[in-house]
Amino acid sequence: MMRWMKLLFATLLLCASTAAWAHRFHAGITDISFNARTGSTEIVHTYMAHDIDGLLANMYGRQFDLSDPEDQDVLRKYIDQRFWLYGQDKTRLNVRWVGMTVNADYVTIYQEVEQTPLWKAGTVHQEVLTDFLPDQVNTVNLNEGNAVRTLTFDRNNVEQPTRPTP
Repeated sequence: MMRWMKLLFATLLLCASTAAWAHRFHAGITDISFNARTGSTEIVHTYMAHDIDGLLANMYGRQFDLSDPEDQDVLRKYIDQRFWLYGQDKTRLNVRWVGMTVNADYVTIYQEVEQTPLWKAGTVHQEVLTDFLPDQVNTVNLNEGNAVRTLTFDRNNVEQPTRPTP
């Protein structure tokens, strides 16, 4: 009986560890919406903290403290090189860094396009973490009042129009 219980326990442990490994994923979510009060388009990115930590450690060979403004600046430069919006006229819009919050699980980044409604954005370019994690998937939600449009980005798909082509 004891041998059977040990075998059962070992099997359950193996299944649990396999399930935990199988559910590991790399994803980011970006919400873009117009704030009528400020007249600006607001952008909120959320990434898994362990992915951002791994990226920065891999790029620079050291651990980062994202509560330190200098370390935040390194991440800001990385984000600015991999996320942007084009206007309807194909020019890059000025996406301004507002700040970020960090906890054990997530890094949340706040940006805005000042005095610009969302409808003026024609294309989203989103390749954050896809250069580091081959299976990274970034979801962008475009919230225009009562309508939300969702775009999905990965290593092979880094740019999409904000509106479906007719």
